[in-house]
Amino acid sequence: MGSAEAEDTGMEIESTGGPVLLREPTEGTPPVVTDQSALAEACARLAAGTGAVAVDTERASGYRYWPKAYLVQLRREGSGTVLIDPTELDDLTPLRNVLNSLEWVLHAASQDLPCLAELDLHPAALFDTELAGRLAGYERVALGTLVELLLGYTLEKGHSAADWSKRPLPVDWLNYAALDVELLIQLREKLEAELGAQGKLEWAQQEFEFVRTAPPPGPRAEPWRRTSGVHKIRNPRGLAAVRELWQARDELARKRDRAPSRILPDSAIINAVTADPKTVEELQALPVFSGRVQRKYTASWLRHLQAAKALPASELPSPSQPTDGPPPVNRWADKDPDAAARLSAARAALTAIAEDRRLPVENLLLPDLVRRTCWRPPAETDEESVASVLRAGGARPWQVGLTATALSKALQTTAS
Repeated sequence: MGSAEAEDTGMEIESTGGPVLLREPTEGTPPVVTDQSALAEACARLAAGTGAVAVDTERASGYRYWPKAYLVQLRREGSGTVLIDPTELDDLTPLRNVLNSLEWVLHAASQDLPCLAELDLHPAALFDTELAGRLAGYERVALGTLVELLLGYTLEKGHSAADWSKRPLPVDWLNYAALDVELLIQLREKLEAELGAQGKLEWAQQEFEFVRTAPPPGPRAEPWRRTSGVHKIRNPRGLAAVRELWQARDELARKRDRAPSRILPDSAIINAVTADPKTVEELQALPVFSGRVQRKYTASWLRHLQAAKALPASELPSPSQPTDGPPPVNRWADKDPDAAARLSAARAALTAIAEDRRLPVENLLLPDLVRRTCWRPPAETDEESVASVLRAGGARPWQVGLTATALSKALQTTAS
């Protein structure tokens, strides 16, 4: 869509001599669908459209505990843009009846698919423009970057980190949200043509299907260990205190549907454990805990700190996080020099393949799969045995075809 067409449709643009800045959607700001009657009308328009449907969501992850969709943005050729507030609708069956039979175009699909699945919305097929950009060899694959590079437009940005649970949503937020799907179909067409020209379209289709059918991730083991700054706490008793405060915060965040960091920042947890306060007054003297809102919780936080001190040694966490994977790579040379040599050879071979095919090496083969295979290689390191290991580790056929031979040779490398 060129600038002349934008002028004809009434799109608000700003010409700077370079990319055209889009400030609002082509047809203006769509009304937000908040009742069943409006949903029925919107779904009828979507059903009458043609081709794939562009899909995006807005969440409130920095504000709310649950990562649900507070706005769903849709656009389809012949249908225009539809903005839906799923929190206001009791029955999304009409939407499911339309969307679940269509191909969806999303940018960074894995971020949006989980909250859409919670609404029982699932694509019949998928095109991920971010992933397509990576496979096509673009170094920067943010939506705005690709739109500017391939379509000549700059999208008005600025509200990605907003509290999308807020009601009513401001008009400029709605413009931002609608623009995220405004050009997705055109972007998809450009990227699909580029992938086809590079002989990578089949690779991309395998990747899209892998993303579409991926099961939801299982619960993370010991999630409290991801507390920012936990590396400063080196003894089991201190780690137990971090765990106690983290779990208490998480429970309160769940109940109040607030982001845990808004209940108690990670830095406050680490400060409390490091300072080891003995009284409420000592805890309230610490940063954050001295605040008006926090003061009513300090007695509870102190009880959790004291509970960690009372734990028997058998219930204290290990200083190191349990893992079923190999040790950190920087320890391989000491622990297993042959494994270190295998990994070095594998990385060199995979980097060469990735550069030759204009791919990020991490998209060629998952680094974790490479490390695991080099640390504990199969008994037989012929190409077919290695291919079987890669397939079992989730590698797609195109990845196996490009890497099995090179990885087989790398696994035969020894430190000597």
